[in-house]
Order: sequence, then C-alpha cells, then structure tokens
Amino acid sequence: MQDVEVEQEYISMLYGRLDSLRERAAGWLAETLITTVASVDQGMSERDSAAAEWSRRVGQLEAAEHGLCFGRLDLDGGETRYVGRLGIVDEDGDYEALLLDWRAPAARPFYVATAARPEGVRRRRHIRTRLRAVTRVDDEVLDLTDPAAAGDTGPAGEAALLAALGAARTGRMADIVETIQAEQDHVIRAPHGGVLVVQGGAGTGKTAVALHRAAFLLYTYREQLARRGVLVVGPNSTFLRYIGEVLPSLGETGVVLAPVAELFPGVVADRAEPPEVAELKGRAAMAEVVAGAVKDRQHVPDGALVLHIDGDPVRIPAAAIRRARTAARRTRRPHNEARPMFAEQFVATVAAEYAADLGERSGAGRSLAGVSGELDLDLLTAQLAGHPAVLDALDRLWPGLTPQRLLAELFLSPDRMAAAGVPEPERDLLLRLPDGGWSAADIPLLDEAAELLGVDDRALRAAEEARRRAEIDRAQDVLDILAGSGSQDLDEVLDATENADRLSAVDLIDAERLAERHETGDDRTLAERAYDDRTWTYGHLVVDEAQELSAMAWRLLMRRCPSRSMTLVGDVAQTGDLAGTGSWQAVLEPYVGTRWRLERLTVNYRNPAEVMAVAAGVLAAMDPPVEPPRSVRETGERPWAAPLETLPEAVKAEQEAVGDGRVAVLAPAGRVPELRARLGLAEPDLTEPVVVLSVREAKGLEFDSVLVVDPAGILAASPRGANDLYVALTRSTRRLGVLHDGPLPAVLGALAG
Repeated sequence: MQDVEVEQEYISMLYGRLDSLRERAAGWLAETLITTVASVDQGMSERDSAAAEWSRRVGQLEAAEHGLCFGRLDLDGGETRYVGRLGIVDEDGDYEALLLDWRAPAARPFYVATAARPEGVRRRRHIRTRLRAVTRVDDEVLDLTDPAAAGDTGPAGEAALLAALGAARTGRMADIVETIQAEQDHVIRAPHGGVLVVQGGAGTGKTAVALHRAAFLLYTYREQLARRGVLVVGPNSTFLRYIGEVLPSLGETGVVLAPVAELFPGVVADRAEPPEVAELKGRAAMAEVVAGAVKDRQHVPDGALVLHIDGDPVRIPAAAIRRARTAARRTRRPHNEARPMFAEQFVATVAAEYAADLGERSGAGRSLAGVSGELDLDLLTAQLAGHPAVLDALDRLWPGLTPQRLLAELFLSPDRMAAAGVPEPERDLLLRLPDGGWSAADIPLLDEAAELLGVDDRALRAAEEARRRAEIDRAQDVLDILAGSGSQDLDEVLDATENADRLSAVDLIDAERLAERHETGDDRTLAERAYDDRTWTYGHLVVDEAQELSAMAWRLLMRRCPSRSMTLVGDVAQTGDLAGTGSWQAVLEPYVGTRWRLERLTVNYRNPAEVMAVAAGVLAAMDPPVEPPRSVRETGERPWAAPLETLPEAVKAEQEAVGDGRVAVLAPAGRVPELRARLGLAEPDLTEPVVVLSVREAKGLEFDSVLVVDPAGILAASPRGANDLYVALTRSTRRLGVLHDGPLPAVLGALAG
C-alpha cells in the first residue's frame, strides 16, 4: 500500500506538468487520472456507500440539536448507562460506550423496565434539555425494596410522557424517542422480515411507532437496507410534510416519504376525482381492464389491410397479421418490448407481398429495390421499414405506447373501454375529457400499464454502448501516452522522474476501468434516485393509514417491495375511503396468504378521556361495534357543542385557550371553501395557528383544539361517514368543540346538555 501512496504523489506531480501539454491528454488526465489512481483499491459502489454514510453522519450531527442525551439507567452492580439519539464511544481508549444509541439492545431496558420486571434497572432517569441546558430531571425507582418505588404503576416515564403529551403542538410531528412505551417498543424492535401489521385505535401512536421502526431497522439492518432504502407511504402530501422532520431528528435521512399519488415519476396527480369514480378505479378488476386495453391495441383487422406504397396498393392478408401478432405474443415480453418482433414479421410480409405484386406487373424490381433487373428482397424490406404507409400501419396494429397514452385513449373511448372489458354501466363514470389531467386514483393504473407495456430501449442501449466504447478508446489513448508510445514530451517527463522501477498508472489500471472511473456518475442521494425511478425496489416498506389503500394501490406497493418486508399501520375503524378495506386479511391474502403478523396498540396517548367519551358513541354505533382504546390521561376540559353561527367567536376563544398551540376546524369537504372564506384563511399551513381542513386532509394529524363543523354532514357525505366522524373527533390533544346547524346526531349523545 505504501508503493501506491508514493505513486499517488508521483501522479500529482505529473498533473502539474500535464497542465501545459497537448489537449489530447492534459485536460482529461487533470479531471480523471489523479482521483482514479488515488482510489484504485476502492470500487465505485464502495465510494457511493461512503458518501451515503457521511451524509447519514451529518444528519446525526443535526439530530443532536434536538437533545443528544435524554436518559440514564442505574443498573444492579453499580453500572450506569446514558441513552441518547445516537451512539458515542470513547475512541481514545477502549471504545467504551459513552452514550448508547436508543436503538441499541443495551438501551432497551430504558423503555421496557418496570418495577415488576426491572430488567436489572434500579433507577431510570429522564433528562429534558433545551439546547445545552437541562430543563428537567425525572427519576423512577424500580427497586421494589426502595420505598420510593411503592405505588409506581403508571406508564414508563410518566412525568416525561405527560409533559410531552401536554406540550403545545407546532404543526410538525415530534419524535417520541424519549417516551416510547413498552408496547410501542415491542413493535419498533420487531424483526424486519415478513409483513407486520400494526392495528391501533386513534391516538395510540401508530405513525410515531412506524417512523421509529424505520429508524430502528436502518440502524439494526443497515448493511441490508442501505443499498435499497426504505419507503414510507402516507395518505397525502400534507400528512408527509407534517411527519417529515421525525426521521431527520433521529439521524436518518435516507428514507423516501411519498403518497401513492407521487409514486409514478413524471406525472402530477392533481385532478380531483369523485369518490365513486376513485372507488371504481381502485377495484382489483381494473388490473384485468388495463391488461385488456393492452391486448386491444395489438390489433388484427377483420379483413385484409391495404397499404398504398408510392401509389401502388399492397394487400396484406389478416391471417399474416395474426401470425405476426402470435409470434410477438409468444415472446412473453411486455407490449413495447415485443413490438420489434411484430414489426419485423409485418414488414417482411409487406415486402413479400409488394415484391410479388411488382413481379406480376413488370417481372422485375423497380428503383425501390435498389437494383435494376433482379429484385433484392432484403434491401426492399429494409427500405419499407421506414416507409410512411408502413409506419402508419404499425401504429394502428401494434403501436408503441406510454402508460399515459394507453389510459388517456382508453378513457376517452366507450368502444375501447368495451373492448377492454369495462361493463356498460361503468363506462360513463370512467369517461373523461381530453387533457383532463391525472388523479391519485389513476396512479396505480398507470403503474399497472407500465408493467404490461415495458420499454423498447434498444436504441438507447446501442447509443450507450457506442458512447462507452468511445470512452474506452479515449482512455487507451491516454494510457498509451503514459506508457511512452504517444508523446515524446510525455516520455521526457517520465524519464525525468528517474524512477522507472516504480508503479505507473498503466500498471494499476486498464483502459476499460479507467473509462468507468471517468464517468461523472450519479451524485443524487439514494433517496433521490429511488424517488425518480419507478422500477426501484426497496428493502423495507412502511405504510401509514394502510386501511385507506385500494386494491390497485396495493398491487403498486407490492411491486415496490418484492421481498415483502413491510410494516403496515392503520385502524380499520377509521377507514373513510370507499376503496379502502375493513379487513387486513382481505388486503394481504392475495400476496402472502396467512404469512403475516398482527400486533395491536391499545393505549391512547393523544386524546384525553373526555374526548374519547364523545368518540366512543360513534364507535358503539358501528357495525360491528368497536372497542375504544384506553386513554392514558384526563385534562378536566369537557367537550362542548354550539350553533355553527358562533364559529368565528369559537375559533377566537380556542386560540386564547391553547396559547401557542394549534386549532383545527374540520368539516365535510364540500364546506371547506366556504369556511375558509368565512374565517379569512388561505390554503392550509399546519404551522399557522388556525387551519380549516376536510376530514380526509386531517387524517393522521393532531391539534391542541379541534372544532368539528356539521357532524351530520360528515355522516351523510359517505357510506363510511361514521368512520370519518370518528377521525374528526379524535384529532384533538386537549380540547374539542362541535358546531352544528341542525340537530346533533344521536351518536354524539355525550354532548347533549
């Protein structure tokens, strides 16, 4: 290795001399050769991994701003452990752990130890900090022989937990790394293989658990996941902005966060879709419709096809076209990738028929054949391949298609929908206007189409190979120069070193490898590359509000994670989307059968008992009734109801009550514009003191105070209106009010009087 280091110095010296040499070698060597030889023992993938690791470490340092150390464990035998957001070791000594990463196995007792099962812990200390200052210290004594442990039966770190729950919301989700509870820790640290479903009622911390689980998996299985990454899927962009700071605060930046609507690169899904149309597009049967639409574009006419080539009619029998289609389909390749086979056979048929016609009329080939006298059929075929009439016929018989073109032309034509297998009553629902844009419900259909169509990238691959060969030739020229075969000036430079026995660049690298290292490369992060690549497959998939996804959305997500390493969190009692599910088994059985695990979160940390007493009436009215999660606290603030006309005054009063906290007005989607105008509010910004949202927009979010507007309208807006009302009522961490312009629904009987 010492010789290589010396050679690096030698090449650096050579770089200074090359700066004045001929353009053939100087500029290119200046850009490539130094860094190439300097890293000759390190592959490109290794350097990419190193860059990713340094990026992660920078993220960890930024995470320290959130409070590096938050806990201490005093163990039996006198050992003390400090627990924090990331691990720190004493590198000057024997690598003793100064601070345990919260995800390390040795840190687990901080979250699961109790007085009944102390896990060897005598005392647990919670340390709250603000910047560099310690603002609060809370101790829990777990040694039952110590009088201080008597009667301690509350949640782990109860004082710290209640302080965190009572803190004002900021419009951004905070991590719970300091207050993870035992049942949450059990889910977070579960092995990453297979499908884990986490069912939990409102306020049980499903989202926080899912995000902390992603951070735990990246820590524990970094080698396996670093190459493929983790995808976190949420219900909408508003929700993802809300949770977007959690993983960076935990030192993890290599995660892709996206709603299903953003999982088809290049398409912006911003068109509103009626619920009944979205539900129809989400059905599993739409996969057969898309497949039928692709087959319909592989067309064989009922009779012979007549082409006009330079004024001469050429008759192509339908049977010949059918044979070409059969040959292309037998390749079992996607539509666009099988198209060259169809085109080859079709053009050959056209050439044969045209040649036969020419022979019958004149007994010899015309100028189109490229020769006088005897016909050159191969040349004729090559020339016909680019003829406008032939190309037009190919576009009608087996067109090259994008997913966008396939679906746009399908939904513009009742006849195409009929051919694809869409039942007649549903065609009117799916019929759309030209240039109508795309909706979130279209994204899984586009993805399905992309799988069936494929990409004919022959020309691209040929161009790439030509470019690569040119780079190798260029590299060989430079190595020839360094070997003394190309430039007397360089020979003199090399001779002047008087070190002929040392290694040179030509001893360390060949032309192909040098050309590879000259590649500019992709300087995007793994997350950026994965986000832009529809075919990227992830090492692990996390889905929040998973109950809302349609059958077609699940097909898309399963393609993103073929290993089926997944964490799915949700609550079937909160399913509001008509295309969503009421059964985890129904979702997963087509993909993994019974090979999935279910964990439940049963404690409500968000909603005080007073709020859940109101929401419980809605759960009891569901079919079947649902048991509400147990609230961990009471606030003494009783929910109330008032006429809708008092909305402005109610908003002002709630702002005063929560101080620096956040107030949300939640209403049926149809009333949101009216309410925003009434309150003088623009589009929602969760960091603002007051926002007006539809129930769907509020999914997964939480606010200090919630005002639910028109509960009867929420119930009536959808067949799953009860689920939506339950969601609206359970967004509050402190205060709840209901504003109505008619009688209160019976399910809100707890508010009567």
